Amino acid sequence: MNAHPVLSAADDGSPTMDIYRQFRGLIVSGQLGANERLPTVRQTASDLGVAPGTAAKAYKMLERDGLVVTRTAAGTRVAESASRLPLAVTRQIRDLVTEAEAAGVSPADVIDVLRVVWRSVAGTATESTTGGEASWASPNRSENETP
Repeated sequence: MNAHPVLSAADDGSPTMDIYRQFRGLIVSGQLGANERLPTVRQTASDLGVAPGTAAKAYKMLERDGLVVTRTAAGTRVAESASRLPLAVTRQIRDLVTEAEAAGVSPADVIDVLRVVWRSVAGTATESTTGGEASWASPNRSENETP
């Protein structure tokens, strides 16, 4: 990573969740590698125009999920054990983004469709293994968390 990851201003969710999701995406996609340092909480808050406490909550969520480790004097760094998406999945996502941009499709529409497809596939798998009604939420994720 260069000096700081490129984060966008908050979208339609809470600022804390927006920051969490953006860093989580950078980590699981491999754009932020193991031991790479995140900007300070204060720098992230300044860059995104939010209160330092808001950024700090997002960092705590990342730490809770095992994606980052915070140490005094060493700052917040990506955890060695932070999971990454398989390279093939990352490539397909990049191809999807490229095609969607070329077609003039909004990111929000692509994300909404991805969530619906994800849930229907996960629901089909749950339904076939349980013999019951499909579950709309992945068993390992909260409803508000992105896959």
